Amino acid sequence: MEMLGNRRLAITQQQAWEALNDPETLKKCIPGCDKFELTGENTYSVGLAVKIGPVSAKFSGKVMLSDIVAPDGYKLTFEGQGGVAGFAKGSSSVTLRPLADAAPAAPTDAPAAEGAEAAPAVAPAGCELDYTVQAQVGGKIAQLGQRLIDGAAKSTADDFFKRFEAEMQSRYGPPPAAAPENAEAPAEKTGAVAGFMKKIGLGKKSDKDAEPGAGGEAGGG
Repeated sequence: MEMLGNRRLAITQQQAWEALNDPETLKKCIPGCDKFELTGENTYSVGLAVKIGPVSAKFSGKVMLSDIVAPDGYKLTFEGQGGVAGFAKGSSSVTLRPLADAAPAAPTDAPAAEGAEAAPAVAPAGCELDYTVQAQVGGKIAQLGQRLIDGAAKSTADDFFKRFEAEMQSRYGPPPAAAPENAEAPAEKTGAVAGFMKKIGLGKKSDKDAEPGAGGEAGGG
């Protein structure tokens, strides 16, 4: 079985890297996983329940990381035994890369007008994850047919990323949104400007227009 995919994550590359190297996070996000423990250098003991079609089994095995290049990616190899259900073994590669920002850092030295235009164009933090999986299965599972096995593998991957994204959102919050900040900032600036204008006397003019001016017209009429 071979599978490859690409996911866009609303967290930084470093945050994704830390999560993908955290046994507790992986245990939470891998469907059916009830054990993911570090047992040696870059080696983990794993236990998970698997159901493919009519076959259900509890697999026990290990995962080993290699070719580690933080925070860009790693390769992992895995093997597991599920008793009469069969076995599974294979390898996977995971690659992370940051999403390109929509605006370069240079405009920070630009005049105020240009800076104001550039600010909304900055993209929220994020990264992309590419993965490939090559796996071999044997026993009862292998007799189920390639289509059923591939479908189960894709469903497991989709479920993992749903859980992973939910976990990252609960940990780091939703993707940063510019709208709330922009909504608050003008109000603060307006208040500050109004206060300053009153201090230098410009505010009194508008007050006279609003109250005494209106009264003067009424008296004149």
